[in-house]
Amino acid sequence: MVKKAVIPVAGFGTRLLPITKAQPKEMLPVVNKPIVQYVVEDLVEAGVKDILFVTGKGKQAIENHFDMNYELECKLEKSGKYELLKIIKEIDKLGNIFYVRQKEQKGLGDAILYGEDFVGDEYFIAMVGDTIYSKNIVKDLIKAHKKYGCSVIALERVPKEEVHKYGVIEGEEIDDGAYKIKNMVEKPKVEEAPSNLIITGAYLLSPKIFEKIKQTPPGRGGEVQITDAMNLLLKEEDIVGIEIDCKRYDIGDVLGWLKANVEIGAEKLPEFREFLKEFVKNL
Repeated sequence: MVKKAVIPVAGFGTRLLPITKAQPKEMLPVVNKPIVQYVVEDLVEAGVKDILFVTGKGKQAIENHFDMNYELECKLEKSGKYELLKIIKEIDKLGNIFYVRQKEQKGLGDAILYGEDFVGDEYFIAMVGDTIYSKNIVKDLIKAHKKYGCSVIALERVPKEEVHKYGVIEGEEIDDGAYKIKNMVEKPKVEEAPSNLIITGAYLLSPKIFEKIKQTPPGRGGEVQITDAMNLLLKEEDIVGIEIDCKRYDIGDVLGWLKANVEIGAEKLPEFREFLKEFVKNL
């Protein structure tokens, strides 16, 4: 049973400046919830209730969001706003949430390493805090782990010209949509990419990854890349990639954020769907 998750949220969110100058990108609203709440809700729904946020400077809003706000709850109750009170109380109950601060931004691999003591010797989930999926991808990772008994990562097939923005895998298809991974390359040139299957930022990892992160020197951008650490892990253990069969919203830039709000708004709020279609068509 996979019970623990690590969510790195220490980045500056530079592609979303100036929005993120004082506001964590993970707390930007998508329709009526911050991005990171979608991530936490999927984890909890999949049975992963012990969650560690790896934070950084200026990320206190994340802690405040998942903490109880007695004054707000009291005011809502006195005002008779019971539906809103119910929504707020549901956030209070989202898992067992812990925090640790990444002292220096040294890459995703380094951020995940901060979860070593929290995770111990268990398999665990690692999720980036700025990506939303249209289905519960955590359940798919756990299902694949039960089948293959190893680390599992979520993959997406993208147009070849986009591979330079992501980690890309080389692998052999062993089942429909499942790949035994042979190698991973971080943000390759288009002509050097081994495939157009990219790593989406959802991982179910062996605890041995911590040892491999410690052995990983800084790579692309001078950062400790989780792809490099997973390549070291591949020398001793299998890693399987599963191709997602859902929509992924990468909210790392303004366009991704706007698209997520429109598309998820149309899905989650059916009363506004026709309005949104007409509004976008008439822009």
